[in-house]
Amino acid sequence: MLPELIEIIPPEDSVEAVITVPGSKSITNRALVLAALGEGCVTLEGALWSEDTQVMVECLGRLGFDVEVEVDSAESGNRQIRVQGRGGHIPRAGTAAIPLDLFVGNAGTAARFLSAMVCLGKGVYRLQGVPRMHERPQGALFCALRELGYEIEAPGDRLPAVIHGDGPWHPGRVRVDIGESSQFASALLLSARTAGWDVRIAESGDEEEAPYVRMTERLVDVFPRQGGRFLVEPDASSGSYFWAADWLLRSGSGSISVRDWPQSGWQIDAEFPHFIPLPDVISRELHLGDSIMTAIILGPLVGRPVRFTDLGRLRVQECERVTALRTELGKCGGVVREDSNTLWIEPSILHGAEIETYNDHRIAMCFATLGLKIPGMKLRNPGCVRKTFPNFFQKLAGPSPGGLGVTILDAASRRLSGEELFAG
Repeated sequence: MLPELIEIIPPEDSVEAVITVPGSKSITNRALVLAALGEGCVTLEGALWSEDTQVMVECLGRLGFDVEVEVDSAESGNRQIRVQGRGGHIPRAGTAAIPLDLFVGNAGTAARFLSAMVCLGKGVYRLQGVPRMHERPQGALFCALRELGYEIEAPGDRLPAVIHGDGPWHPGRVRVDIGESSQFASALLLSARTAGWDVRIAESGDEEEAPYVRMTERLVDVFPRQGGRFLVEPDASSGSYFWAADWLLRSGSGSISVRDWPQSGWQIDAEFPHFIPLPDVISRELHLGDSIMTAIILGPLVGRPVRFTDLGRLRVQECERVTALRTELGKCGGVVREDSNTLWIEPSILHGAEIETYNDHRIAMCFATLGLKIPGMKLRNPGCVRKTFPNFFQKLAGPSPGGLGVTILDAASRRLSGEELFAG
């Protein structure tokens, strides 16, 4: 287990590394739902094994699906997962008196995707998660499901929610607003073929500006629903930290790259290397997804002002990420101005600080990456990376060429290694 506080020590020598990152969380959890709703046995290769995907696997097991998980010899952060589809049938359900409980943690994909999926069951389900998940929006998805004829009890239209499934007997057209999360549309699209739903994006949302919706549509089209094998590509959001590290540490002959970088066009964050060095303006809607957070922590070191726009969705994710980034960069000496959903970052002389991670995996990984360049960077609760990248700190500390060879200390200045760096 990672300790409560760690310090990142910048490497003294140039780093030459080719990093393998685990599979895409977004693709893994979408593929798990499609496999369960399919008609044959599907083997997912290179599937991410982290808190979010474990939550999904556990929920599918509670719903009665046969799911087998095996170690992936090529990447310790991945698993080979076999799912026996049931042709749209959900084996288990609860009753109005005793709903079947599904715990989704703080996994937005699990919360949203399962909310739509259990409508196809015949019984009653209760979805709940951690307190932060109960604060995150669900309303537009619940509104769409009610419009299709399903009964949902959810005070304030947030979790916890009780969903009454009565089988896929409500085909029809529905519009969903993706202003707060594109996952609302993805949730409906994943179950749409089974349920007979015709899903459209509401006028307040723009499908052309929703790359995660396009990912879902493409995945639905190519997924082997009759059985077979499906390869999950590496997670581009997770890979962004190592492209950022390459820019931060580039000197002499050293270089850092990511093995098997995604080329499918499914992940918007696969564009991240094209935004290094940073341009003057980067938009969360037009240019990058979650990896815009990685770009933001580089902003003070660019040498000119950089503007990060359209950040509204960051406010309703694992934490209020806009405020968190501004606050923690400010602790490090960063000159950051917040204006509505825009962050303006000026060239700054940074120093180390004790970083509050807000139990947010991406805050932790962003500032750990910044600590590769800035001495004295300490992170509280680094174990929160278990959500999507449990072996992240092992990648930082591992020997070259598979790791960066970085020294990571605990609060007593003792060097950590091996399993001590795994966020179990």
